[in-house]
Amino acid sequence: MKSIRRVQKLMTAMLLIFFGAFAFLIYRLQTEAGFYISNASSVSLGFVYDRNGEVLFDPDADAQVYGSDYFLDIGNLIGDNSGQMSNTLVAKNIGKLANFSFMLGEVEDGKSAIYSTLDHKVNREVYDAFGNKDGCAVAYNYQTGEIYICLSKPSVNILNHYEDLNELKSGSLMCKVFYPTVPGSMQKISTTISALESMGYDALMQKRFTCEGIYTNLGGKEIKCHLATGHGEQNITEAFANSCNPFFAQLVEDVNLPLYDIQRTYEKMGYLVNGDGNQKYLNINGISAFTASTTLTDKTDFNTQWGCMGQGETLVSPLQMMVWQSAVANQTGISTNPYLISHITKVSGTVTGQAETSFGNQMFSEETASHIREIMLENGKNNYSTLLTGTAVGVKSGTAQVENGNKENSLLTGFVDDPSFPIAFCIQIDDRVKGEVSTSDIAKVMLQNLHESLCSSA
Repeated sequence: MKSIRRVQKLMTAMLLIFFGAFAFLIYRLQTEAGFYISNASSVSLGFVYDRNGEVLFDPDADAQVYGSDYFLDIGNLIGDNSGQMSNTLVAKNIGKLANFSFMLGEVEDGKSAIYSTLDHKVNREVYDAFGNKDGCAVAYNYQTGEIYICLSKPSVNILNHYEDLNELKSGSLMCKVFYPTVPGSMQKISTTISALESMGYDALMQKRFTCEGIYTNLGGKEIKCHLATGHGEQNITEAFANSCNPFFAQLVEDVNLPLYDIQRTYEKMGYLVNGDGNQKYLNINGISAFTASTTLTDKTDFNTQWGCMGQGETLVSPLQMMVWQSAVANQTGISTNPYLISHITKVSGTVTGQAETSFGNQMFSEETASHIREIMLENGKNNYSTLLTGTAVGVKSGTAQVENGNKENSLLTGFVDDPSFPIAFCIQIDDRVKGEVSTSDIAKVMLQNLHESLCSSA
């Protein structure tokens, strides 16, 4: 009898495993068949739309229908089904566009589609605002996470079908919003947050350091200010607005700001510090965005101080710089996760994948968020009041030395202090030269046109 029971139990277990595996197989076929079918040359694919119903991807796109450069501003973000680009919205979600299901097979008039959060009209206006300069720009709703603007120059015109592939400028096939860049003085946001977390607002405000144009640090190295004559004695609010390197070098050296506290705050914000761990990525509907990294080993060392000011070995993606602004603007210390896909329709027309707002981990305290917010708003009021007429904007600019100091990129990040227009953004201009289009020029185009678009449709 015992042996019979053992056989019965064994057979029951085997049947459970069989039916479990069979159910799993059916599930995989149902959910993933579209991916494999979508990579076949004969399958029909659906469209990608912007938030207003404009087409962002059409598998049969033709210049005579759309115009010769209709997709230019989104070429390396939305992409296409050619296989030339892998880190794009279409490449990462192509299975969702297949007009095919395991139950129905291929449907000639299928309704598979992706509806994105982008505003294509404004996106193109921002793209055009760069003129002949390269760079990138991104903006999102810091309350909901919807990305409205995302572009990168140089880009690729997918309607050329890569016939000019060998003539494309370097970087055309990647959206730089998601890739690491030297942040320049925008890094001083993170360093100020670290100081606020470590010593508190009152103690930090009492710190005053003098800038005479050049500061010789405790390691005997010179830290130069962009203002040769120096800024004189300053507090943190003044030095933040002035992007004063000597002030921040002295702040990093201060006995009341342990290096460990800076490292810990950076790590909580998502930095990979001193190569401790594997490179991490933010996932934006399948698109991979590199997270920040830096090297901080000795607070009296030039490279560590330089890293705390956005040079040295510090790298941050424009997307992550923008996302940090949500934790400041919302005064929570918690970032709002960004997304590009609003919802999806299946081949049958059924709506699925409806986006939901989500949040990251606590990076810094609510008190710190409130204080850095006020510092940024003060800078915006005094230096960037024309970005959006009648509305307060918190801002930090940065100049990043790249290519061994032979070129300088110009950057700007910030947020709009308006609950009815909660926008955070980051802009980068590559190899910017004085007298050319500025990041504030582009920010003005972005914010004013986006405000008109969103508020008129509200």
